[in-house]
Amino acid sequence: MSKPTALPRVAVIGCGGTIASLGTSSTDLMDYPEHGTKLDAAQILERVSETAAVAALIPVPFRSVGSNNLTMTDWFELRGTLRRLSREHPDLAGFVILHGTATLEETAFFLHLTLDIPQTVVLTGSQRPLSAVGSDAPSNLLGAIRVAGDASSRGRGVLVVFNDGIHAARDVIKVSTVRLDTFRSMDNGVLGTVDPDLIRYRRRAEGRHAPDAAFARLPDDAQPPRVDIAYSYVGADATVIEAVLAKGAQGIVSAGLAPGLVTGAEKKALEAAIACGIAVVQCTRSPLGRVAQRRYLREGGFIAGEDFSPQKARILLALGLTLTSDVTMLREYFATH
Repeated sequence: MSKPTALPRVAVIGCGGTIASLGTSSTDLMDYPEHGTKLDAAQILERVSETAAVAALIPVPFRSVGSNNLTMTDWFELRGTLRRLSREHPDLAGFVILHGTATLEETAFFLHLTLDIPQTVVLTGSQRPLSAVGSDAPSNLLGAIRVAGDASSRGRGVLVVFNDGIHAARDVIKVSTVRLDTFRSMDNGVLGTVDPDLIRYRRRAEGRHAPDAAFARLPDDAQPPRVDIAYSYVGADATVIEAVLAKGAQGIVSAGLAPGLVTGAEKKALEAAIACGIAVVQCTRSPLGRVAQRRYLREGGFIAGEDFSPQKARILLALGLTLTSDVTMLREYFATH
């Protein structure tokens, strides 16, 4: 008779968000952030007891907030927590981070670019609180733990598991305020799926990523410079660009019109910023497609935003500026990550 296989060990880190929330009733799908209560990681696991059947779990409290209140300082602290736990528990198969969906994709991408640990890191959350009728919290939590504990998940960078899809942190974005299938990877699609009988992968994430990204060598107390996003629209002028420069921005991400164009007034202001040594990345507000390093961007000193969303381009630019201000090197980061 074969011996029973030991369950993988997975640490579950609580950051708050909807998945950690209890509303005032089973039909409270809107007011729980302000009027409900928050649970820590151990309490969440206790309420979803089915998770104990798929992994040996270590609950780790970290934050108990809506993800709209997290900062880059919190991200570096979270990264430090992951690195410390990785050293203290080398037998861990992986980590699951419970996170609010509003900025989940940004936290995931930051970790995708900065982690240097061997374990799998998975982020998940929910669109409905644990107390709600039809909550997606239990299934997302169970799926994330299964993915984190599965040996086939190793080496794929930071992952986002939601609604039975496994997404690369680089590609995934939130596309709906309330729908359960809110996280999508747009042009590139999911890496794999959480099936009832197994974790199934169909492709790998391209580009440099954890544990081998260029920014894995940054210290946990790094302080990236300020980078802001300027959103383009018909008639937009230099107001936003001048305002963020006055606040000390060292980089600007332009969320331009598709396929990466801005108004004449914006273009003039951005070119003036570049002439003063400010790094400017040209993205698009469109959720599909990429901004290539076309001639006018190259000759004007702009950095092409490729297919990064403006919010992810901001993270990549801020980390890049922590290491260098050389435009050629910054362009290389965008081309290879």
